[in-house]
Amino acid sequence: MDSWQEAWAARAQHFRSEIAFSRPHRTLAVSLTGSHCALQCAHCAGHYLNGMVPIEIADGTGMTSCLVSGGFDQRGRVPVTSHLARVAALRPGRVLNWHVGMIDEGEIRAIAPYVDVISFDFAGDNDTIRDVYGLDYTVDDYVRTYAMLRRHARVVPHVTLGLRGGKFSGEYRALGILTDLGVDALVVLVFIPTAGTRYAGCQPPSLAEVANFLLAARCALAGTPIYLGCMRPGGRYRRDLDALAVWAGVNKVVNPAAFAVRLAKERGLDIQWESECCVIQGP
Repeated sequence: MDSWQEAWAARAQHFRSEIAFSRPHRTLAVSLTGSHCALQCAHCAGHYLNGMVPIEIADGTGMTSCLVSGGFDQRGRVPVTSHLARVAALRPGRVLNWHVGMIDEGEIRAIAPYVDVISFDFAGDNDTIRDVYGLDYTVDDYVRTYAMLRRHARVVPHVTLGLRGGKFSGEYRALGILTDLGVDALVVLVFIPTAGTRYAGCQPPSLAEVANFLLAARCALAGTPIYLGCMRPGGRYRRDLDALAVWAGVNKVVNPAAFAVRLAKERGLDIQWESECCVIQGP
């Protein structure tokens, strides 16, 4: 049995013959820091905060969920307690998904009444943590923070493939650690070369590298939902990647290419359409 057959067999053994596709138009992305990020990471430099609504003017009318995010401080933390009154105003009737970074236990306790799920970026390489984020943390620090957060909330780890300028650097170690620690679900992202960042001139990892990781993840986490998240390159790369992800047995794809939707139908999968962040609804 080759790796593709093994991955599909693992999927078939543990999940119904269906796949979810999400277009998260009912999730309001909110930034607690506006467009400001003190950390200016090599892959982002605060660019993606510009697509979020500042918390001061956030209006959740018509939305069923919110992504509560923001820029990092110099210690790699989102200032999660800075606007709790405004977060509380958004809370009624909505599911809240948080980006928190490397917060401490006091901070998670403070926001716990407003947390439904935490999306936690997990790194598996000390050099990647230093080069991308500019932080002095180690993988052990990420393990401790992940374990601590799980004592207080549902946590879904995110692993970005090629985060270190398009090169794999610790992704398989991250997968191994998370497999040992246990995960409710795993979100896989792919590095996007972004204008105005230190990695603007880099290329994303090859499709073969990404596909091999998805296959390894499907086999290692046979009974765990795996999602291909929203952060990944567009164009022909996305078209081909999304198709490979379907073949590799992922459970959900965010903003899928049309070709992947057709392929899922050809594979005999029932399609479930969702309208929120991938971590909010089930497998």
